[in-house]
Amino acid sequence: MSEKLKSNCSVIIPAAGQGKRMGSDIKKQYLKIGDKAIVLHTIEKFIKLKSINEIIVVIAKEDIEYFNNEILSTCDPNKIKTTIGGKERQESVYNGLKAMSDNAEIVLIHDGARPFISEEDINKMIEASSIYGACVMGVKVKDTIKIVDEEGYIVSTPERSKLWSIQTPQGFKRDIIIEAHKKAKEDNYIGTDDGVLVERLGHRVRIIEGSYENIKITTAEDLLFGETITRK
Repeated sequence: MSEKLKSNCSVIIPAAGQGKRMGSDIKKQYLKIGDKAIVLHTIEKFIKLKSINEIIVVIAKEDIEYFNNEILSTCDPNKIKTTIGGKERQESVYNGLKAMSDNAEIVLIHDGARPFISEEDINKMIEASSIYGACVMGVKVKDTIKIVDEEGYIVSTPERSKLWSIQTPQGFKRDIIIEAHKKAKEDNYIGTDDGVLVERLGHRVRIIEGSYENIKITTAEDLLFGETITRK
């Protein structure tokens, strides 16, 4: 194992969302791919790695009993903590940060509904985070992107070679991400990911190339694609 991977690393998995875009009565993180809930697939990717010290899963208050009975009971609980989420994902992540062990040096934040992250990419993110202090995983955009105004007309076409689709995990040195979340809370700022909170501090954020298979399960179509990945 690389010396960089010996840093104390905590993982925060926000899994308190309602998953309304899925159109299901069951929250998307608890839908099954194969015989396991999506969030369990996600947890298992991290729990077996020696480079991970602890996993904090952030869940909704009403899901505590279900999570304990259906998820926690099926995996090694020694590395896992749970804490209660907030109204927004950002608040849930902040609650996860507050639940971390004091000795955590590197923090990975990874979507509960993104179950196809590879061990290689997890370790790549830990190592990069210890070097650069702030990193996000992403893939190069394949399609042409257009900026469109409120009336539906194209305003501009950004250069595709400079555009990336951002994923998780996103990795940070502990002090950097805590400061970023505190600043966002003070300013009542809600970002679309954790990386943008660090950008607001003026800290440079490094992009780490990931995999196109590292999808987030958001819609029924994603679920079908996820089943295909699982069968590979």
